[in-house]
Amino acid sequence: MMQSQSNPIHATRQPLIMGVVNVTPDSFSDGGFFFSTENAIKQARKLIEEGADILDVGGESTRPGSLPVSVDEELRRVIPVIEALAGEKTLISVDTSKPEVMRQAIIAGVDIINDVNALRNSGALAVLAENDRVLACLMHMQGCPASMQNNPTYHNIVQEVYDFLEERIQLITTLGVARDRLIIDPGFGFGKTLQHNFEILNNLEYFTRLQTPLMVGISRKSMLGAVTGNPANRRIHESVAAALIAVNNGARIVRVHDVKATKDALSFYCAVQKNNDIK
Repeated sequence: MMQSQSNPIHATRQPLIMGVVNVTPDSFSDGGFFFSTENAIKQARKLIEEGADILDVGGESTRPGSLPVSVDEELRRVIPVIEALAGEKTLISVDTSKPEVMRQAIIAGVDIINDVNALRNSGALAVLAENDRVLACLMHMQGCPASMQNNPTYHNIVQEVYDFLEERIQLITTLGVARDRLIIDPGFGFGKTLQHNFEILNNLEYFTRLQTPLMVGISRKSMLGAVTGNPANRRIHESVAAALIAVNNGARIVRVHDVKATKDALSFYCAVQKNNDIK
C-alpha cells in the first residue's frame, strides 16, 4: 500500500491505468465471474502483472437498473480482497458510496475512495477529512443507478457536469481537504444518453480547467456497443480506442477491464508523443 500525504498521480506525467475488480454477481462486464474472493484476488494479481497502476475493488454493481446491497454484504465482498492486495505496490481503490465501507476499506489498506455519488452520502465527507493519506475520486451521476437511464436530460451537458464537479471540489476543500487529494470523473453512462457521452468525450479538455486529475471510465460500456453492436465481453477494441481518445483529450487515468491491451496501446501512444516532444 502506498502511503502518501499528496496525490501520487501527480508524480508522473504518464497516463495511469485503473484495472476493474468486480466482486459482484451481476456485473455487466464479466457476468459475475470474479464474484468469489479467490477469483477476485486472482484477477487482481493478473491485472497487476498486465501493468495496472491502480486496482479498483467494488462490491456493488452500479450498472443501469442495479439495486443497492447492504453494508454488511458489501463489506463481506470487498474487505478480504483489499486485505489480500494491500501489500502490493499497486494503488488500491474501493468503489463505494457507503461511508462505513469507506472507513473499513481504509483500515484494510485502500489508497483511494472511488465514489460514483461524489461523497454526497451522509458521513462520506467526514471519512475523507479524517484520513489525510487517502485520495478520493468524485464522479458525476444524474439520479441513481436504478433509474439514471430513464430519459436523462440536460440544457448543456458539459457545463452542467463541470459545474457539479467544481461545486463538489470547492465544498470538500473548505473542509480542509487538500485539492491535490482529489480526482474527478464526468461519469460516462451514469444518467447520460449516447449523445451526452459523445459530447463529454469530445470536450474532455474543458474539464482540465479544474486543475484536478481527470479519470475516465468508458471500458465495455453500452455507448461502445451502440456503435459496434458487440456485447459487453467483446468490446475490447472499441474500449482501447475510447481510452486513447480520452487520454489524448486530457484524461490522466483510464478505468478499464482489459489492462494488457490498454497498456500496450498507451505505451505506443506515449512513445509517439515523446518523439514529438523531442522534435
